[in-house]
Amino acid sequence: MGEYLHYEAFLRNRITELCEKNKISEHYLSLALGKSGSYIRSITNGNALPSVRELFNIILYFELTPSEFFSGLGNNSFSRAELYKKLGDLSDEDIEKVSLFVSWIQK
Repeated sequence: MGEYLHYEAFLRNRITELCEKNKISEHYLSLALGKSGSYIRSITNGNALPSVRELFNIILYFELTPSEFFSGLGNNSFSRAELYKKLGDLSDEDIEKVSLFVSWIQK
């Protein structure tokens, strides 16, 4: 049962994180999904869970894949997920530099 609660907490926190990152309110996201203004708030405060279809709508709204949305869920340290997020913000030139550095480390 504890693992289930971990998943719920991750889901709530991830939606909150994405709203903050994209500078949108939970109310705005709710309306953008065609729901009542309190829909997302009811999820993030633990009173409800989205259906699978609505979860996919949330993921698609943020232009993520399910893998990207759930990135970090299986990691206890979340360090890989944090690195993945940071890489997503880099320019192509910087990604190339990181790739060269990783290649150097692997030798």
